[in-house]
Amino acid sequence: MSDKIRIDKWLWAVRIFKTRSLAADACEKEKILINGVGAKASRIIKLNDVVSVKNGVFTLTFKVLQLTEKRMAGKNAHEHCEDLTPAEEVEKMKMHALALRMSRNPGTGRPTKNERRALDEFLDWDYL
Repeated sequence: MSDKIRIDKWLWAVRIFKTRSLAADACEKEKILINGVGAKASRIIKLNDVVSVKNGVFTLTFKVLQLTEKRMAGKNAHEHCEDLTPAEEVEKMKMHALALRMSRNPGTGRPTKNERRALDEFLDWDYL
Protein backbone atom coordinates (compact mmCIF):
# COMPACT_ATOMS: atom_id res chain seq x y z
CA MET A 1 0.00 0.00 0.00
CA SER A 2 1.34 3.39 -1.00
CA ASP A 3 1.48 6.34 1.38
CA LYS A 4 0.90 8.76 -1.51
CA ILE A 5 -1.98 8.61 -3.95
CA ARG A 6 -3.68 10.98 -6.37
CA ILE A 7 -7.19 12.13 -5.49
CA ASP A 8 -8.66 11.03 -8.83
CA LYS A 9 -7.32 7.49 -8.39
CA TRP A 10 -8.66 7.25 -4.84
CA LEU A 11 -12.12 8.56 -5.78
CA TRP A 12 -12.32 5.96 -8.53
CA ALA A 13 -10.93 3.13 -6.34
CA VAL A 14 -13.48 3.65 -3.54
CA ARG A 15 -16.30 3.84 -6.12
CA ILE A 16 -17.35 7.44 -5.67
CA PHE A 17 -16.96 7.83 -9.45
CA LYS A 18 -17.50 5.22 -12.16
CA THR A 19 -14.33 6.09 -14.05
CA ARG A 20 -11.10 7.82 -13.25
CA SER A 21 -11.69 10.31 -16.05
CA LEU A 22 -15.00 11.35 -14.43
CA ALA A 23 -13.13 11.90 -11.16
CA ALA A 24 -10.48 13.96 -12.96
CA ASP A 25 -13.17 16.02 -14.73
CA ALA A 26 -14.86 16.71 -11.39
CA CYS A 27 -11.53 17.96 -10.03
CA GLU A 28 -11.07 20.17 -13.09
CA LYS A 29 -14.56 21.63 -12.60
CA GLU A 30 -13.70 22.41 -8.95
CA LYS A 31 -16.27 19.96 -7.57
CA ILE A 32 -13.72 18.23 -5.32
CA LEU A 33 -12.46 19.83 -2.13
CA ILE A 34 -9.79 18.40 0.17
CA ASN A 35 -9.95 19.87 3.67
CA GLY A 36 -12.01 22.75 2.24
CA VAL A 37 -9.55 23.61 -0.54
CA GLY A 38 -10.11 22.96 -4.24
CA ALA A 39 -8.08 20.08 -5.63
CA LYS A 40 -6.62 19.22 -9.01
CA ALA A 41 -6.69 15.60 -10.14
CA SER A 42 -2.98 15.22 -9.39
CA ARG A 43 -3.35 16.39 -5.78
CA ILE A 44 -1.89 13.89 -3.31
CA ILE A 45 -4.12 12.91 -0.40
CA LYS A 46 -3.15 11.60 3.02
CA LEU A 47 -4.86 9.63 5.74
CA ASN A 48 -7.58 11.52 7.65
CA ASP A 49 -8.07 14.10 4.89
CA VAL A 50 -11.69 15.19 4.45
CA VAL A 51 -12.85 15.02 0.82
CA SER A 52 -16.00 16.85 -0.28
CA VAL A 53 -17.67 16.00 -3.58
CA LYS A 54 -20.16 18.53 -4.96
CA ASN A 55 -22.87 17.01 -7.13
CA GLY A 56 -25.39 19.58 -8.22
CA VAL A 57 -27.05 20.86 -5.06
CA PHE A 58 -25.70 18.00 -2.93
CA THR A 59 -22.33 17.77 -1.21
CA LEU A 60 -21.02 14.38 -0.14
CA THR A 61 -18.27 14.33 2.48
CA PHE A 62 -15.81 11.51 3.15
CA LYS A 63 -12.88 10.96 5.49
CA VAL A 64 -9.88 9.04 4.11
CA LEU A 65 -9.26 5.97 6.28
CA GLN A 66 -6.97 4.01 3.97
CA LEU A 67 -5.19 4.74 0.71
CA THR A 68 -5.59 2.47 -2.29
CA GLU A 69 -5.06 2.64 -6.04
CA LYS A 70 -6.88 -0.60 -6.79
CA ARG A 71 -10.60 -0.54 -7.45
CA MET A 72 -12.50 -2.67 -4.99
CA ALA A 73 -15.89 -4.22 -4.53
CA GLY A 74 -18.54 -1.79 -3.33
CA LYS A 75 -19.03 -3.67 -0.08
CA ASN A 76 -15.35 -3.12 0.82
CA ALA A 77 -15.26 0.60 0.05
CA HIS A 78 -16.41 1.55 3.57
CA GLU A 79 -13.07 0.25 4.89
CA HIS A 80 -11.23 2.96 2.97
CA CYS A 81 -13.51 5.92 3.58
CA GLU A 82 -15.96 7.07 6.21
CA ASP A 83 -19.10 8.86 5.07
CA LEU A 84 -19.36 12.18 6.94
CA THR A 85 -22.21 13.56 4.85
CA PRO A 86 -24.53 15.58 7.14
CA ALA A 87 -27.97 14.11 7.81
CA GLU A 88 -29.73 17.06 6.16
CA GLU A 89 -27.80 16.44 2.91
CA VAL A 90 -28.78 12.76 2.96
CA GLU A 91 -32.40 13.71 3.60
CA LYS A 92 -32.28 16.23 0.75
CA MET A 93 -30.94 13.52 -1.58
CA LYS A 94 -33.69 11.09 -0.54
CA MET A 95 -36.40 13.70 -1.09
CA HIS A 96 -34.96 14.54 -4.50
CA ALA A 97 -34.92 10.85 -5.51
CA LEU A 98 -38.49 10.44 -4.30
CA ALA A 99 -39.61 13.51 -6.26
CA LEU A 100 -37.98 12.10 -9.41
CA ARG A 101 -39.81 8.80 -8.98
CA MET A 102 -43.13 10.49 -8.35
CA SER A 103 -42.87 12.93 -11.27
CA ARG A 104 -43.05 10.12 -13.84
CA ASN A 105 -46.46 8.55 -14.41
CA PRO A 106 -46.50 4.84 -13.61
CA GLY A 107 -46.53 2.65 -16.68
CA THR A 108 -45.02 5.19 -19.04
CA GLY A 109 -41.78 3.21 -19.17
CA ARG A 110 -38.20 4.31 -19.10
CA PRO A 111 -37.16 7.82 -20.13
CA THR A 112 -36.30 8.30 -23.78
CA LYS A 113 -32.72 9.04 -24.77
CA ASN A 114 -33.59 12.71 -25.16
CA GLU A 115 -35.31 12.83 -21.74
CA ARG A 116 -32.38 11.02 -20.11
CA ARG A 117 -29.86 13.47 -21.56
CA ALA A 118 -31.96 16.45 -20.47
CA LEU A 119 -32.30 14.99 -16.98
CA ASP A 120 -28.56 14.24 -16.73
CA GLU A 121 -27.72 17.77 -17.88
CA PHE A 122 -30.16 19.26 -15.37
CA LEU A 123 -28.88 17.16 -12.46
CA ASP A 124 -25.23 17.18 -13.60
CA TRP A 125 -24.66 13.62 -12.25
CA ASP A 126 -20.97 12.76 -12.26
CA TYR A 127 -20.53 10.13 -9.58
CA LEU A 128 -21.62 6.54 -9.53
